[in-house]
This record gives sequence, C-alpha cells and structure tokens, in this order.
Amino acid sequence: MPLAITEYEETPNPDALKCWLDGSVSDGPVSFLRCEAAGDHPLAQAIFEGGKVTNLLLNGNWLTICRAPGTRWPPLKKRLEQALAEHT
Repeated sequence: MPLAITEYEETPNPDALKCWLDGSVSDGPVSFLRCEAAGDHPLAQAIFEGGKVTNLLLNGNWLTICRAPGTRWPPLKKRLEQALAEHT
C-alpha cells in the first residue's frame, strides 16, 4: 500500500530525521545499518537507492533515516516521499 509522510520530526542528531506515516511500514522495529542489509526488503532498498541514506529504522507508523555527510534534506525528503508513494 502506498504511504505518505504526515510529519517530519527533527532529532538531536542533525543527520537523522524521524518521519511519521499515514500507515504502517512494519509490525515492529526493523533496522538496516547499511544499504547491503536491505537485501530482500523492497521499501528499504528503494530508500537506500542513490547512496544518500546511511541507515534506516522502520517501526510501525514511523521511520527514521540518517543522511550521508554533505547530503541536503530537501532532495532526500523528495526521494523518500517518492519511494513511499510507490511502495506496494
């Protein structure tokens, strides 16, 4: 089911962003500490695509992404929104 972000929440880490969703992305916490760990998880693979995300945490109706050094939030948010919208 396609998902959308309802709210972005800053974290104490300026390179991490918590994203509240309009639906569930997982049944419980699932973390990917690097791109290769996304293996057979299509949504995680889509979020990691492009090399701008360093790690990812999915948990129910929210997720947290960490950006690579030098990555700006606006283009990364746009890519994340697209990956969630295409999620089936």
